[in-house]
Amino acid sequence: MPSFLLSRLLSMFTVLLGVITLIFFLIHLVPGDPVQAMLGETATPTDLEALRIALGLDQPLLTQWWLYMSNLFQGNLGNSLYSKEPIIDILIERFPATLELAAAGLLVAILLALPLGSIAALRKDTIYDNGAMVFSLLGVSIPNFWLGPMLILLFSLMLGWFPVSGREGALSLVLPAITLGTALAAILGRMVRSTLLEVLNEDYIRTARAKGLRESAIVIHHALRNASLPIITILGLQLGTLLGGAVITEIIFAWPGIGQLTIESIQRRDYPLVQACILLISLSYVFVNTFTDILYGWLDPRVRYSV
Repeated sequence: MPSFLLSRLLSMFTVLLGVITLIFFLIHLVPGDPVQAMLGETATPTDLEALRIALGLDQPLLTQWWLYMSNLFQGNLGNSLYSKEPIIDILIERFPATLELAAAGLLVAILLALPLGSIAALRKDTIYDNGAMVFSLLGVSIPNFWLGPMLILLFSLMLGWFPVSGREGALSLVLPAITLGTALAAILGRMVRSTLLEVLNEDYIRTARAKGLRESAIVIHHALRNASLPIITILGLQLGTLLGGAVITEIIFAWPGIGQLTIESIQRRDYPLVQACILLISLSYVFVNTFTDILYGWLDPRVRYSV
């Protein structure tokens, strides 16, 4: 197990180093001048050059990268070019909102997918199976930028049950969580169904039934447990995506998370803040997938021995 953990942590560090470098150079290739955006079109060339020197943007790109990496390893993300605030404070203020939305979306997906996928597998080729698959097809097909406004029109404007936007109490979380969790529930439900169908045909399931065990106990304690690895794969990948900010959902509902912050900083050409946002998204994604790999090794020892 220690060698397995070490290999996964080394892989995570290598990926993060590559991601940070790629982000830095791609951000600096984006058209637009942050100094011009900060000072406006009426700024004189002297003012533009003075601010560019003060921000270190006059130095060669490799020099800027080296300084950025040095500061990063010291825990210094710099200050926002737009607000002048420390970037770490901005991220600390915004990231809890994204965590809250991601957790709620994941909860909605699990509550929908596990029952639907299990019923579809246990009642294969029946109306229940067909209904679950229709829901999965709709969940995958309907985009967030359409579902979100439709939910707002129905439940906020017509019925008045939930706030239209913003982050003000538990009720304001319901519609964004449903919007975010529905697509994941559709993917996860199909995975639960397919893996359960494979497991339910195994010999140990037939043996458990022959011993007279209840069907619910067989599904929960034997089938779902042995079908967990593919399900965990989908959960790990999708949770990384949810933690990545769920940009469209946050924009639709004016949710003050990392996704909305990333769009705002791109529009303002705030290079340091954009880099920090994408870095946080990448860290979340890589960390969740590394945790998923480690969980694999804990659930199935064969994974550890194959390293």
